[in-house]
Amino acid sequence: MLVLAGGAAAWASAARPQQPAMPLLGYLGSETPERYASRLAAFRAGLAETGFAEGHNVAIDFRWAEGQYQRLPALAKDLVGRRASVIVAPGGAEVALAAKSATTTIPVVFELGGDPVALGLVDSLSRPSGNLTGVSSLSVEVSRKRLEFMAELLPNARLFAIAVNPASPTSNSQLANLNSAASSLGLALHPLTASMEQEFGGLFAGAAQAGAGGLVFTSDPYFAYRSPQLAALAAAHGTPAITQSRDFPVAGGLMSYGGDFEQSHRHTGIYAGRILKGMKPSELPVQRVTKVEMFINLKAANALGLSVPPSLLSSADFVIE
Repeated sequence: MLVLAGGAAAWASAARPQQPAMPLLGYLGSETPERYASRLAAFRAGLAETGFAEGHNVAIDFRWAEGQYQRLPALAKDLVGRRASVIVAPGGAEVALAAKSATTTIPVVFELGGDPVALGLVDSLSRPSGNLTGVSSLSVEVSRKRLEFMAELLPNARLFAIAVNPASPTSNSQLANLNSAASSLGLALHPLTASMEQEFGGLFAGAAQAGAGGLVFTSDPYFAYRSPQLAALAAAHGTPAITQSRDFPVAGGLMSYGGDFEQSHRHTGIYAGRILKGMKPSELPVQRVTKVEMFINLKAANALGLSVPPSLLSSADFVIE
């Protein structure tokens, strides 16, 4: 009886139609799932708009660099070895460049704040032509506006400190942009560098030692994902500061001005879904998310003894009372 039962079970298993394997989406992240949480939610929303849900009709294999960006190339090659159908590389130029170096055949969808043509990711925004396409916001391009807003807030200041991550592929272009803005405003700049959390304190101490009126952060994912630490340091040092990420004023910092990451990550999910449905990267022009948002935290301004001009308040998308 045992043999017959086993044979019947085997026959039933063979007769049952096999479910097709779900496509595999590789997700390359520079940080941790916790730091990407709100961005992951936006990405999954974009995937859902194209009919895909993780575990239902697509599998997602995550690789996290945990803030150690030198690990990104190896993690990207690991996803290539897993034969992912699509590799998503959101969160900045470092991630996109690592994915590009790992494969010339697997479609890659990037998300960053810089110019993908200048970075060598695509030949053209309208005709990507290779295996990469994606989404670009205005976070890098609007670095100079952060300086202009700080000058408006602090009209008597003639010197501002600039926080730069020297490991960023866009740091030189952003500094050139800021120097141009400073020249037109009659301001002097004092660049300070940090590429590790241990160096963050030096940014604020250096700004104070230089006699800077405030600290302007260049656009960089490493800074953006550590907004709570930066907000705490700004408060502890009594330093007016502005960054690219809304997470900074939400955490208690003074101001932010940069691209809307929820929109850019949602578009990344949409593009990944379209490629899973059969479209080629060359058929998908690089999307430009042009929405830029400004946050002002009035509680932080009051703690710093600053009065925010009505012109700045009227420019803000969100004011935190």
